Amino acid sequence: MNLLTAEERDKAFAPTKKPEVVRKQRLPVRYHVEDFDVSDRPRRFLEAFAAILKHTNYRLALDHYVRVSAKCSRCTLKCQVFLATGDEKDIPCRRSELLLGVYRRHFTLSGILRGRILGDPGLTDERIQEMAESFYNCTACRRCHFECPVGIDHALITHLGRYILSEIAIVPRALAVSVREQLVGATGNTSAVPVPALRDSLEFLSEEMQEEKHVEIPFPIDQEGAEYLFLPAVSDFLMEADTLMGNAAVLRATRDSWTIGTGYFDGINYGLFYSDHVLEHVLHKIRAEAERLKVRKILIGECGHASRTAKYFYPTYCGGKDALPVENIVEYTHRAWKEGRLKLDPDKITERVTYHDPCNIARPGWIVEQPRELLKAFCKNYVEMTPNRRDNLCCGGGGGRMWQQDLDSKIKMSEIRIREAAETGAEIVITACPLCLIMLEDARKTASLEDTLRVMDLNELVVMALGLQSESEEK
Repeated sequence: MNLLTAEERDKAFAPTKKPEVVRKQRLPVRYHVEDFDVSDRPRRFLEAFAAILKHTNYRLALDHYVRVSAKCSRCTLKCQVFLATGDEKDIPCRRSELLLGVYRRHFTLSGILRGRILGDPGLTDERIQEMAESFYNCTACRRCHFECPVGIDHALITHLGRYILSEIAIVPRALAVSVREQLVGATGNTSAVPVPALRDSLEFLSEEMQEEKHVEIPFPIDQEGAEYLFLPAVSDFLMEADTLMGNAAVLRATRDSWTIGTGYFDGINYGLFYSDHVLEHVLHKIRAEAERLKVRKILIGECGHASRTAKYFYPTYCGGKDALPVENIVEYTHRAWKEGRLKLDPDKITERVTYHDPCNIARPGWIVEQPRELLKAFCKNYVEMTPNRRDNLCCGGGGGRMWQQDLDSKIKMSEIRIREAAETGAEIVITACPLCLIMLEDARKTASLEDTLRVMDLNELVVMALGLQSESEEK
């Protein structure tokens, strides 16, 4: 057998592409990529990825995930997007592998060596485009997490992928516009509601309640030293007046002190959908307003993602153990009822009622039984839809998916959910999230169920059974 000389061997196995480079950043994190034009998206993506790995603890999760199988596809049993489309691109573990493959190739020693040996150029612009489309096709509802045999949190990977993409300016326009107004805009909130309009809206709603309930229900504004700073989704001030009036009626009945601040009054935090930077900045705005008004607690309105963001991340970014307590209005209503401070008429609601669990408050097992106990206290004919509780199906609006308008013709997950509600024979479907309300209401119209099924907010129904009295009657 003839052996090659060292010179002949080097010539035979010389790379045909540009040599791979390992670039050092100012951060002590290395990544590598073929020597493309420095202005291209693959290099920018990897730079953003490296910076995030340096300044966060995502690496701990990724190091574990790349060592276990992420390709068994058992998650398809729970993923309602895949079950509706049947498209393999919607398999959660396939979506996760898009990012895990980049991490394995560019940020692990074995991936770097394998790339050098095989001449693998690594991340491409086409891969970035595929990630952008796939990650925003997910609702991030985390239902698939229950089925994964090795515990991979595919929603976490989806969030990280969106986070990296946002750092190189790849983000749905509607999200970007709303967040820009919230962080640096003149109004400081996602719906661009100026303070004068806020005051006018609250005054009008108070008058409406006076006419409808014959009870004065004020909306306190900028009350220093109140027990609660109330932060609903800002859209409630314009689009979900019944929700806001229901919340105000409950707070009036309990006689606890609360206030809405004009410095900041938006509970929405779209950072949960795509950016940890945005998430943190919004929480700091809440903290600043709470300190300005010297409140003792933070009360979030009936909004799934706003509640989850404040509940689980406010302590992380705003004081740790010393952070103000955070409570959701459903928790508050349930607690007040248990304490005997809310009197609900058990004969008031005769229609058949069912409940849709918002993913962000039900999936972690946080707010699951509380709304059911409340509803059963004054609804004679309460029924469960299937699936329910932590195994519920997402309405389709979660994780920012509702902003992907081009997906509307492909799948309407809200229609699946509204038909499940209709199958129970319910006349009213209750939820506790404005996105769920929007999605279910749209699906109700599309499914031609306007005459047989109503979609309502939880506290909106509670108020119907609440025996409100005027000041003179109470005396």
